[in-house]
Amino acid sequence: MPPPPLGDAATGTSGTARAARHPGRKPQAQHCQETTVDDTRTDARELAEFGYQQELRRTLSAWAVFAIGFATISPVVGIYAVVQLGFVFAGPAWIWAVVAAFLGQLLVAVVYAELSSQFPVTGGVYQWVRRLAGPRLGWLVGWIYLASAVASLTTVAYLGASWLYMLFADGAPSAAVHVLLGVVFLAVALGVNLLGVNPVKHFLNAGIIAEGVASIAVSLILLVFVHHNGFGILFDTLGAQAASGGSVTAGVLTCLAVAGWAFLGFDATTQVAEETEQPRRSVPRALLRAYLFVALTVLLTGLAVTLALSRPEDAVSGALADPVFTAVTQGLGGWSEKPFVLVVLIAFFACAISIQTYIGRAVYAFARDRQLPFSTTLATVGPRQIPYVSLIATAVLAGLGLLLGLNGNAAATLIAFGSGGFYFIFLTVAVVALVARRTGRWNPDRGAVRLGRTGLVVNVLAVLWLLFEAVNIAWPRAELAPAGGSWIQVWAVVLVFSALFLLGLAYVLLAKPHTRLAPSPNTEKVTTP
Repeated sequence: MPPPPLGDAATGTSGTARAARHPGRKPQAQHCQETTVDDTRTDARELAEFGYQQELRRTLSAWAVFAIGFATISPVVGIYAVVQLGFVFAGPAWIWAVVAAFLGQLLVAVVYAELSSQFPVTGGVYQWVRRLAGPRLGWLVGWIYLASAVASLTTVAYLGASWLYMLFADGAPSAAVHVLLGVVFLAVALGVNLLGVNPVKHFLNAGIIAEGVASIAVSLILLVFVHHNGFGILFDTLGAQAASGGSVTAGVLTCLAVAGWAFLGFDATTQVAEETEQPRRSVPRALLRAYLFVALTVLLTGLAVTLALSRPEDAVSGALADPVFTAVTQGLGGWSEKPFVLVVLIAFFACAISIQTYIGRAVYAFARDRQLPFSTTLATVGPRQIPYVSLIATAVLAGLGLLLGLNGNAAATLIAFGSGGFYFIFLTVAVVALVARRTGRWNPDRGAVRLGRTGLVVNVLAVLWLLFEAVNIAWPRAELAPAGGSWIQVWAVVLVFSALFLLGLAYVLLAKPHTRLAPSPNTEKVTTP
């Protein structure tokens, strides 16, 4: 017997029939229900074409996906982490490095939007590279991506620990206390994620409100009422080049390497594609909107803080440890110290929660394809329809990374680690997309984001930008290493990621994880909307 039409489940009566019996009543709610059910079935069918069953619950709206992207990029975490280093290496002119990083990463975000509109599958870059360039390269990209994502979670927890300490005490925490508070950050992020998707959404909404207060509202107040410097100071280094051997160019390049950290995380939206309603449209739109909104907020905050500092030369010399906190509390008054710390702290927690969310999904996607040791366990989806084992595993790994902080201030080192791996991934994905575009293996104009020939130009420019920035970030700089550090610490980013690449390559050659993949559908088929 065929199933009754959508409508009254008990009687088989459709919305149209009910409208005929009650001409004064419009079946709008029923129409919305039918649309939702149809969309859900369509999403499940498309996922099946990629070779997967619907295991995760599709409860994320376009706004929720935007919130994940916004909280992950986080203007508070991005700008507050790099502003001090920016002043030290480039002085007030550091803001132009942020502008350059914003424009370069915008090109990358557009390429990612094109890809996400055609491959709405959890796993993001791993899935894209695997399907466009082969499973071996896909595995290596996924491996480096996971390592970089864990490093970014460690970095946010370490940076957020400083604000957690400031909420209860003055001064700076000892190395051991700093690491312990970082563990608290990770534990809270994990606990919220283990509660399920809905609690995560509520926390991220609180994070967006906190970001709005700490970044937009405070920045506007500083620009209007606390304006100690003219715009001309934005073209002055105030002697910051001394930290780079007297070279202004070297200082700006160092600042640009650090500024790249402020524009990471927009790809978090692609990791929740299988939990998103109508992902072909919602995911790329959320990605671009989150990136643009955060980037403009970062630029606004950077401008406001730079113009508001009464003694910017103290930030250059390092005598001023936290330019943002100083600018805000001096401008608004001493009463604002604890409220401001609390608002910033909420934003940091939201960022950590969001990063934990997407890393857990990335590990789940990898393990679901049997690409990792203990894949069956890591791919376990619990009663709340979340990959809880993957979430726990990544929190533990990020906690181990905090041990770097026992040697003192590890902020610059952790930022370099977090940025270095991601920019290698950005570059690989952009090159794979360009080659696939030119060889006909991928036709972007069949997706929801259609740029025509402009897409090719954007892709080429993205590759050029990423070639430059990836080398710039990986470049060994003594000024970004701990004071008095050995050559190993200076070359740490290159050495660590080279070791990770060689370890991953050995695993591919010996374990052959690509042979455990199920047959993949034809690329031409899956790119058709």
